[in-house]
Amino acid sequence: ARATDDGFRAVFRPILLLAITVFIDLLGFGIILPNLPQYIEQAVGQDHSRAALVGSWLAASYSLSQFLCAPAWGRYSDRAGRRPVILLSLIGIAVSYIFFGLSNGHLWMLFAARLAAGFLSSASIGVAFAYVADVTTPENRAKGMGMLGACFGLGFMFGPALGGWLGGISL
Repeated sequence: ARATDDGFRAVFRPILLLAITVFIDLLGFGIILPNLPQYIEQAVGQDHSRAALVGSWLAASYSLSQFLCAPAWGRYSDRAGRRPVILLSLIGIAVSYIFFGLSNGHLWMLFAARLAAGFLSSASIGVAFAYVADVTTPENRAKGMGMLGACFGLGFMFGPALGGWLGGISL
């Protein structure tokens, strides 16, 4: 048992950085959720049936782009390395969220930002989990995956709370 603890200690710092990366990614995703109805209302007006349809397509576009792009990011990170892919992903996600925030009632900007965020998020999350699988021993893999999973959940928990609070101040 002692040898496996020492083995995990050796990779703890990189896994912690990955866990923070996953937390930031899910925090950003969650911040948008409570404010999504206001952005949709800006874009489509008071037509509630149209707003519901647009909202469902906006939510689905993020997940669809994640689903379609994750395998390609995994293959690319095998060749280019995990770190550059994760860095590109985080910078790109930040830009897509800024783009979303500045949409100012333009529906096409909302969709472009959500598609880009899903595309880029599929890189950071999937590649982070792949990195943990790469650097941990089979005995320690569950610890590493558990850290990422916990930060995934924390980001998804704190994101909407922060987004709701910030949305109450200003959209």
